[in-house]
Amino acid sequence: MKLSVKSDYAARAVLSLARRHHLNAPTRLDEIASENGLPASYLVQILIELKSHQIVRSVRGKEGGYQLSRSPAEISLADVLRCMHGPLFESPAMADPHCAPELRDGWRQLQAGVEAEAESINFQQLLDSGSDRGRMFYI
Repeated sequence: MKLSVKSDYAARAVLSLARRHHLNAPTRLDEIASENGLPASYLVQILIELKSHQIVRSVRGKEGGYQLSRSPAEISLADVLRCMHGPLFESPAMADPHCAPELRDGWRQLQAGVEAEAESINFQQLLDSGSDRGRMFYI
């Protein structure tokens, strides 16, 4: 399974918004873009897709920008990946009647594993794991 740059950029944007979620204030597009080294023109397209899937919301006006639609704990990595690409794992063999049933079962198991793992990772966990690294002491 190979993820696209688009899905990486989307995850970075959501993580940036998750970091600011407690502020309950919108973040400008250019802030998100510069923080993550992303092209703003491409990021706006990604944010529009995230908005259409109710992952982020936009706030208009001078003080406007983007915010998460839900808490970081309620947004999984699977949500973001599905928003960008649809199903997380697809194999044409799963629908091919000529594919051996044993192999089709293997593909389904892999699909279920990928789905379960991506669902189990939410953005609050990612934030928390990043905070833990900051608390490490080096001797």
